[in-house]
Amino acid sequence: MNTVDSTPGSAPARSSSHEIRWLKQRGRVGRHAIGIAILVPLLSACLTVAQAYWLATILHRAIVDQVATKTQIPALLGLAGLVAVRAALAWIGESAGIRAAEDIKLAIRRDLFAALMRRGPDWMRQRASGELASQILDQVEALDGYFARFVPAMIAAGVVPIAFAVGLMPVDLVVGIVLLVTAPLIPVFMALAGWGAEAASRQHLTALSRLSGMFADRLRGLLVLKLFGRAEDEVVRVRNASDEFAQRTLAVLRIAFLSSAVLEFFAALGVAGVALYVGLTYLDMLNLRGSSELGLQAGLFCLLMAPEVYMPLRTLAAHYHDRANAKAAVASIEAAFGGLPAVEPAEAPRGAGWTANGAVAVSARHLTIDTPERDTILSDATLEIAAAETVALLGPSGIGKSTLIEVLARLRGHQGEIRIGGTGLAAIEEEALRRHVAVLGQRPRLFHGTIASNIRLGRPAATDAEVRRAAERACVLDFADRLPEGLATPIGERGRGLSGGEGQRVALARIFLRDPALVLLDEPTAHLDTETEARVIRSILAFAEGRTLLIATHSMAVAAQMDTIYEIDDRKRIARRAPGFGLSSAAIPIDGAA
Repeated sequence: MNTVDSTPGSAPARSSSHEIRWLKQRGRVGRHAIGIAILVPLLSACLTVAQAYWLATILHRAIVDQVATKTQIPALLGLAGLVAVRAALAWIGESAGIRAAEDIKLAIRRDLFAALMRRGPDWMRQRASGELASQILDQVEALDGYFARFVPAMIAAGVVPIAFAVGLMPVDLVVGIVLLVTAPLIPVFMALAGWGAEAASRQHLTALSRLSGMFADRLRGLLVLKLFGRAEDEVVRVRNASDEFAQRTLAVLRIAFLSSAVLEFFAALGVAGVALYVGLTYLDMLNLRGSSELGLQAGLFCLLMAPEVYMPLRTLAAHYHDRANAKAAVASIEAAFGGLPAVEPAEAPRGAGWTANGAVAVSARHLTIDTPERDTILSDATLEIAAAETVALLGPSGIGKSTLIEVLARLRGHQGEIRIGGTGLAAIEEEALRRHVAVLGQRPRLFHGTIASNIRLGRPAATDAEVRRAAERACVLDFADRLPEGLATPIGERGRGLSGGEGQRVALARIFLRDPALVLLDEPTAHLDTETEARVIRSILAFAEGRTLLIATHSMAVAAQMDTIYEIDDRKRIARRAPGFGLSSAAIPIDGAA
């Protein structure tokens, strides 16, 4: 269990513009859907003008011209049609925004997951897994409102109010000027409130990430906490983190309500100003039009359009906090991952097309491995394994055999040069490496499910017959056939219900389902009796025909069946064992050491 209360790295109180630039660049993934979501409010605005003019005309004809209601039925039906079209456009725009947001979130999650895979387990061990999961799930989800609602609302708010105000000037200059002056004040005060909302959103998302990380880690280590009597203390800590999250949430809501209040104040002020001007003009108490009169149709049109001028700004205000949430989420992701995933696909590495046809040679030169736990494991070591060669790696416990296996599988960092099949390890793309290199650690991960489903992870498309054959080769049937449900017997998370040796054989059966060129095994026969060990090794050697095999082991019986034996010595070098000598006997240097 990771017991670190990890909190995402803090970001400045006011984020830099590169976060918004990154969000805009990420929007290219859903640019077609976003384009529709942006275009719909603009089309709806045009229909709004037509609707207001049509309604004002109908009322003018009914009140001033005394036109019969029956005569205006076609006009009323046309007005109803405009309302229906606007409703349909609103649905289309909302659906397009949601579609764009889902596509963009999926692309970002894939990029973040790929970033995790590139960094490898060594990097992830130093961080709370709950926090990383929160970044990929919760923080990316916080970007939904920005793409689905804020971006279309921002474009509409920047274009429609000004267009409406300018469009009303030929009808009545005073109304147009009033709306043109009051409308820009709303974004100004919203921006002032937005700075506070952004800071509050950062603290809110930080508290959420901390709470998610704490809860996930404590839930995974619940058994350990109970055994050591620390469960109640951790309950208090989780409760405190939950209370902090609640306080941050309320702070964001307070600022959101303030922003809405600012909007409503100026919107009400503008609409009231237009209504007051129209009313006083009709009462002949105010005359700013000179000799021209304000007709009923023009006055009604101005009154109907005044609220519509502020409607895009109302929509923007309702979703303005989505922008602050998105910026805070991007800052949190950047702090947790040490950078944001590249927007443009990176240039394919030199070995991106790497593939293995049969066995591959392995070469390591000037290899140095440092670990935070035990400092230097290997220093300027050399390892040469020919294609199709079977190799045993010996050495006392803790000397670094498992670490070397992880380095060759690119699960740990290293210094020096490693080549597999003539291609640098760092240049091989992840998918190709995992397809052609199979690795089995000392503590393989088994998941909740049946024994068969755990084996089938090696090749999900494998048939039941192929799974059973792999289980037979790995001696899994020795214990599985004694169970009532055989390979269909369920096991718990981390292989609960199986012994260490049984779990090791289940994981080995996974490899037997695959077709790797290089097989890296770490103590595959640990916890096995002599007879079972011999059978498992025979199966491994049969499987390794035409493949390259490296086994880290303590068993001299296993090592004796390999083509070559290497040993990690006390000088932190890799040396070839001399045939016929014991484990502690002199070794033949292969890395230039005297």
